[in-house]
Amino acid sequence: MVHWYESSIDRQLREAAERGEFDNLEGRGKPLADAGRDYEEDWWVRDWLRREGATAGVVPPTLALRRDVEDLAEKVDRLRSEREVRDHVAELNERLGKARVGLMDGPPVVLPPRDADVVVAGWRERRTN
Repeated sequence: MVHWYESSIDRQLREAAERGEFDNLEGRGKPLADAGRDYEEDWWVRDWLRREGATAGVVPPTLALRRDVEDLAEKVDRLRSEREVRDHVAELNERLGKARVGLMDGPPVVLPPRDADVVVAGWRERRTN
């Protein structure tokens, strides 16, 4: 007597195949696009660019957001007033909130919001030096 275990996922796949749900899939019988390639760390970026028809100069919004966080001091140093700095930080924090809950395309972002008082203090200090 042979005992075998079929997981819920395996059962669902088997039943779907028996119903013919995989018979007319797009690309059936064609090789996988990346088969045989060496592993690349940024494979998902290349795949996203290809799927979205984007150019190499375009990145997913969450990656652009990460870059904006890294460049925050440089960006606010170009602003002329404390109000502009606070508005910039508020807009950045709003985008960070959307990214944390998955409302933006791209890899997940777990960056905390930026403290406007800390950013303003740094902005003031750099202006006096």
